[in-house]
Parts: sequence; structure tokens; C-alpha cells
Amino acid sequence: MTDPLLPELLDLALEAARRAGALLRDGRPDDLAVAKTKSSPIDVVTEMDIAAEKLITGFLAEHRPQDGFLGEEGASSPGTSGVRWVIDPLDGTVNYLYGLPTWAVSIAAERDGETVVGVVEAPMRGETYRAVLGGGAYAAERRLAVRPSPPLDQALLGTGFGYVQSRRAHQAEVAAQVIPRVRDIRRGGSAAIDLCDVAAGRLDAYYERGLNPWDLAAGALIAREAGALTGGRPGEPESGELTLAASPGLFEPLQELLEGLGAWHD
Repeated sequence: MTDPLLPELLDLALEAARRAGALLRDGRPDDLAVAKTKSSPIDVVTEMDIAAEKLITGFLAEHRPQDGFLGEEGASSPGTSGVRWVIDPLDGTVNYLYGLPTWAVSIAAERDGETVVGVVEAPMRGETYRAVLGGGAYAAERRLAVRPSPPLDQALLGTGFGYVQSRRAHQAEVAAQVIPRVRDIRRGGSAAIDLCDVAAGRLDAYYERGLNPWDLAAGALIAREAGALTGGRPGEPESGELTLAASPGLFEPLQELLEGLGAWHD
């Protein structure tokens, strides 16, 4: 890392994610309450989710008061420094509510619109994934690398489903057509962790429609720095319309399959 700003941003993201992860892990009440709903009754925001975002934004603003924020739970300010933090304080909310371990804190730093730092803290896995633009991706001291690209019919994919019923129904139809063409599909419930699992070689690829910037910003950088290709529909970057991450030899065949199946439709 030759840019002196990037180590500072990485250290801050790591510490903020560690603190939020500890709050969520150690502070989860047995009678966890739902503060409000998002797009449907299934998609809940917990009191802990909101508390974690306040912790993260407060910590980052204390150290870098001129930076901007974009957060799932409402943090939004443009800032004046050219740096913006993109924050998902609790990715995998339903897993967290049910006591399942696949949830994470996701923090990315953008500079002039480009993601330059990504951290995904997965407390129940005991793992922290991190990446700096051009510096590789790591979990602890282990450098991450995608698996060698298999043929599509031997690929293990991750995916996810939205909370709105009509979108879920179409996503299920697409998945039903994908399954016979691949080794198998996994549905973990956290986009950030799925992207990191591609980076770590635990999945060959991951795709999903309906992600928000905070769902994918950190994980997509980590996947790219581990050697994955990321994108959306052909010729487009990853977005809410479609997000795809895969080892290089698998990316185009999977993208073509998803395009043909209309995976980007609702």
C-alpha cells in the first residue's frame, strides 16, 4: 500500500467492525425485539442493528469528521473529504434474529466513488475478511484466493432471495432452472459473507438480484482482490439489478446463463 491514506482507512474500518461485531455478539438479548419493518414483515430491523450503526458512524466520525456516510439504517451524509463510508451494520438480520451464525458487519470506504477498502467481520465464524484496492484480500494472515474455475456443471454457487414476495417467487423460479446446470446451490443468508466465501474458495460463484450498495461494497472488493470477477448484467457493474462474483473462467458462462434465464427480472 503506497497510498498513506489507505492504511488509515483500513485500520479504522477494522476497529469499527470489531467493536460493532462484539456489540452484536455479546449484547444480543434473549428477547430480541423488532424495532420496525423494512420492505415487508419478513425483513426486520432490530434494536441491535440500529445500535451497531450508531456505534460505527460515531467511531468513524470521531476520527474522520469530514467523511461522508451511506448506511443501511439511515446514515447518509455527503462529507467534504472525498471519502465515503458504506456501512451494513448487520448483514444477515434474519439469521441474527433466529440465532444462526451467518451474519456479519460490512464496512467499505470509497474515495471519489471508488471502493478502496473493505472489511467484513463475521463474529460467529471468528473471521475477519479485509481488502485494500491493489493490495490483495486476507483473512487474518491468510491471503485469500478464488478456487480454480470449474466447468459450470461442476460449480458450487451461492445465492440469496429478496424479502418482497413477488421477487422471491421469480428468484425461486430462476434457481430451479440453475440447479440442474451446476453442482449445487447454497443459500447462506448474508451477501457479504457469500462474497467473502467466493474470495476464500468456499464457493465457486455467487449471484443475487436486489442488493443495495451497503450489502455488496466491502464483499465485492474482497472478492476482486482475491482474483474473482464481479459484475452485473453483461457489460455492467454489480448493482441492485444483478450482482455476480465468480472465478474468472466461470464468470462469463454463469453470466450468460443468468441473462438467458432473466435473473434480473422481478
